Formats: sequence, C-alpha cells, structure tokens
Amino acid sequence: MPLLECVPNFSEGRRPEVVAAIVRTMAQVPGVRVLDVHSDPDHNRSVVTLVGEPEPLQEAALRGIAEAARRIDLTRHQGQHPFIGAADVVPFVPLEDASMAMAVETAVALARRVAQELELPVYLYGYAARRPERRNLAVIRRGGYARLRETIATDASRTPDFGPARLGPAGAVVIGARDFLIAYNVYLETDDVQVAKAIARKIRESSGGLPHVKALGLLVKGRAQVSMNLTDFRVTPPHVVMARIREEAARHGTRVLHSELVGMIPQEALWVAAREYLQLEAFTFDQVLEPRVCRVFHRPSQDVLYRLSRPGPGPALVTLVGYNAALAAALVVKLASTLGSEGAAARNRAQEIGERLRHWAEVDAAVLRAYWEVVRKLGEAGADVEVPPVLLQAPRAMRPLLEELEALVNDLAPRLKPGPRQDAEGLLPLLQGLRGALASL
Repeated sequence: MPLLECVPNFSEGRRPEVVAAIVRTMAQVPGVRVLDVHSDPDHNRSVVTLVGEPEPLQEAALRGIAEAARRIDLTRHQGQHPFIGAADVVPFVPLEDASMAMAVETAVALARRVAQELELPVYLYGYAARRPERRNLAVIRRGGYARLRETIATDASRTPDFGPARLGPAGAVVIGARDFLIAYNVYLETDDVQVAKAIARKIRESSGGLPHVKALGLLVKGRAQVSMNLTDFRVTPPHVVMARIREEAARHGTRVLHSELVGMIPQEALWVAAREYLQLEAFTFDQVLEPRVCRVFHRPSQDVLYRLSRPGPGPALVTLVGYNAALAAALVVKLASTLGSEGAAARNRAQEIGERLRHWAEVDAAVLRAYWEVVRKLGEAGADVEVPPVLLQAPRAMRPLLEELEALVNDLAPRLKPGPRQDAEGLLPLLQGLRGALASL
C-alpha cells in the first residue's frame, strides 16, 4: 500500500477553535490519519502531519486548505514566521511503497483542484516545481504576503502556476513534493535576537554555512531562537547543526537553553545522533528494539491502549468509547455470521457501524489533540479559552451508531443459539453503558 506524508502549514497558532476545526475537516476523510499537530503562538503557525494513500490524502489536504481559507484573514495576521497564505505550504513526501513521482502527481492534482474549486492562486515548489527557481520555497515566499499582494498581477515572475493572479485575505498556497524535512528550533540563553540572527547567518547554506540548512534568527517566548529547516538530514543531521550552534553561541557569550522539533522527525536522524554521541562501534539500526518488533509483528492499526495512557493532549473518553463500541460491533459481526445467509444484512451493517465508530474515535483523538495543543501553548501565557462545539461532533455522531448497534443486537439475540445468545445478551449492558458515557457530552 503506497503511503504519502502530507505536512500542511497553516498561518494560525493562537485560536484553538480554528486549528481544531481545520484538523477536524482533514481527520474526517476515511483512510487518513493525523499523526501530529504542532502550534506556536509566537510564530502564529500550526503544522499538521497527515499520512495516507494519495487520493484520500489529497482530499484531506483540500478540505484543510478550504477551511483555513474560510477562517483566516491574512490582512490581520501577525506572527514571526514568513507567510503568503492561510494554508501557507502543503508538501507531500513519499513513504512506504511510494515514489517521488507519485508525490509530485498528487501535489499537481491538488494544485489544480485548489485553483478550480477554491479559486486561490497556487505555486508549485520542490520536485513539483515548473520553474527552476521555484524549487526553493524561500524564493516563492520572498517579501511575504504584503509584497505578493502588490506584485502578483503585474510581475510575470510572481504569476501563479494555477489559479487567479490576485490575492485575497486567504492569500496563496504553495504546494509541492519534497524529501524529509526536519523543522528544528534552538533557543539560546539570551533575549538578544541579534545573536540568533548572527548564528543563523553563520550556519545557513545561503550564507556559506552548512549544506541543506535554512535558518532565521527570531525572538520567541522572550528568548533568542535559531529557527531552522534541515532539508537533507543525511548530509547535515541535527546533531551536527547543534554542535555548530553551541560553538557559535559560546563565541557570543551565551549557550543553548533547549531545542524543539516542529512536527515529526525520521527515526534514522535520531539513530545517527545516538550512534555518534554514544560512540557505538559497529552499531546497526536493527539493534533498535521497537522497529524490529513492528516488522516481525506487523500491526498497521495504532495502539490505542498506548496512546490513551500517554500524558498530554490526545485520546480521551470519547475515543475510548468509540474503540470499545467498534470492538462490540466486531463481535456482532461474528454473532450474525452464525446465522448464515439469514444474518447477512445484520453482519454487513454491523461491519459498517464498527468502521464508522473507529473512524469517529480517530477524528475525536485528532481534534482533541489539535485543540489542547494550542490551549496548552496559550495557557503558558495565561490566556483563557472556551471549549468550542467542534469537540462535540464526534460524540454526537457516535450516539445514533450505538443506538443502531444496540437495536441490531436486540433483533439478533432471540434467533441465536444458546452460546452466541448469551454473548449477545451480555453485549447489551455494555452498549448501554457506552451510550451513558456520552450522555453528558
């Protein structure tokens, strides 16, 4: 099964209800999984990591772009990060059994749809670029939203690849295909942003520094930050960049306070860092336990028990109800199968209900994580937020599914043999309890 990663960047990191709504629209697409949501109020930006097959992933990205265009007005936007769009950049990255050609094809197909269906200007970048200079995202985004608004209709070099040559409050969208990129920020023990800017100049490739490193110096959370994109971690891995920043910081009389990842990182980059710092001789990646276990016991579904037990934003009661109800639906499928052709309709419907319940459990987990990610970041600054209706959509969708599943069990039970009938009767209080758990939401 070919899988792509999609990492849309949205110009919003301060309104949790907006971020949650954008993530909800994408998470609702069957076959797409939201792996991570990273929001930063200072950058006023959110980065979402999605994985799926090309067609559903394209649909999810389109819905996210549409929702962002409806909810984000760039004429009022303020933030540290450069931007030209509400949905600013949408890259596709090939993963398992997928090629870069497949990522490019998906990016171009999405670009056409965004231009036609949403009437937004679209620029293609990376491997999908149609002009050599546009392979580099920074070239497209140079001057930001304000400059592009002034020149898009008159400067031929700023003409979009698709869509109208005009810029509204939602701006433009940059869509492309690329290899893995590591978004990596390093905070310094100083509030002097000039130090961060000086270090950024030293390490970025365009200034003669490290290859495949893009860097800016910013003031974030009252600290000087070196904000980076590492575009080829195999050439310049994160631990090499960190060592160089430490050297440069010392020259300026300061040091590294801590660092952070924006989004996700390939495990190979961490393994290389571990091998170098631990000076492991003859180390191979096969010595790392978890990937070996995953390969031997291939489990494509995510481990809900693990995710529920982890601290922080993520799955909670509604997800727990959804997965338990999906398990109950699986048992109903088994019970209906004992009736042969007589139980075919109930078996098929129970299968559909189970799939929908699991889907809404995943939607709830994704939306909850997105919402509380922003709340947590704003909470550090003492901000107050209200819980929006977007968090109630999943439980409301689950209730009628649970009621229908309970009705199926009541219908099946009298027709079953004694053993299966006992299982069916035991299911009823479980389903009633699951419905009760959602009653207050």
